[in-house]
Amino acid sequence: MKKWILSLLAIIGLAALVLAWLLLGNTTRFEEAKRYVEIPTGADYAQVKQILLDKQIIGSEKTFELLAHRVDYPRKVKAGRYAVEKGSSLISILRMLVNGRQEPVQYTVTKLRTQSDLIQFTGKQFEFGQPGFQDFIRNPDSLRAFGVDTQTVMTLLLPDTYTYYWNTTPARVIQKWKKAHDAFWTEARKQAAAAQGLNPTTAYILASIVEEETQNNAEKGKIASVYLNRLRTKMRLGADPTVKFALNDFSLKRIYHKHLTVESPYNTYRVFGLPPGPICTPSKATLEAVIQAPQTDYLYFVAKADFSGTHQFARTYEEHLAFARQYQEAINKRMPVKKGKEDTGVEAP
Repeated sequence: MKKWILSLLAIIGLAALVLAWLLLGNTTRFEEAKRYVEIPTGADYAQVKQILLDKQIIGSEKTFELLAHRVDYPRKVKAGRYAVEKGSSLISILRMLVNGRQEPVQYTVTKLRTQSDLIQFTGKQFEFGQPGFQDFIRNPDSLRAFGVDTQTVMTLLLPDTYTYYWNTTPARVIQKWKKAHDAFWTEARKQAAAAQGLNPTTAYILASIVEEETQNNAEKGKIASVYLNRLRTKMRLGADPTVKFALNDFSLKRIYHKHLTVESPYNTYRVFGLPPGPICTPSKATLEAVIQAPQTDYLYFVAKADFSGTHQFARTYEEHLAFARQYQEAINKRMPVKKGKEDTGVEAP
């Protein structure tokens, strides 16, 4: 009798050890250090279970079923993007899923140029995808609540890192942009912009042009002063980066007169004033340079012939043409004009 009881206890103990191993031991079957699981909004328990099997997150379907029902997970499915570490136990995985403990999306914006770039960049990181985000930011009704339109929506986006969850909505993405935008635009900055004849939207648009003109922070304010002077004197801005934007060709190294004929509200060689929206996402430093731009009487600038990344500034067109010839001669030596395709005989000064 004692032997029978001991044998039974041994079997029970062994079964308990096996069950503990199944529940507490490694259930994952993938090789990398971490694998992500994306559970779509509206997914039911059966769909989640299949996702976990396909992703090799769980090994034993029966053990998962046993524990999942024990913790009532079939009624507690929560959408989201979850990070599963290699070697995780079934209990730890289910606890994470039941509690909806998602891995946040770190949405880091550096420099984007077009709305298409923004749509592609953003859509890749969230459940709503590129079509969902495109539909939202190209719908005036969606944007009205944020005080922007389809042309100016990017003026809300300051390059930075924003934290979201994968299954957030386009509206919540932009709400966080708006919150950061409003925090940046303090009353002091608004007053500084107003002193330049700008507001937060127009300052952002001008900063986007300055951002594309130079990477030299020391010169950004002076370049901004040139454009501000042109705005005040009712000159066209004549900014080469806006031509590239209008043509949607950012590979252009040299701007010729043939490029200046493109019909677009963004071609500041043809239209007066600022374009209707930004041509990139400028840095906060560039925005500061614009609203704190010094008072100058410069109306022109051109890159220096020494290719130092700095510029020659001029008050008169004659002075500017002299500087422009120096630069064009230097660049012709470094990068000869290709006959036929690009050579129209005259390069824009």
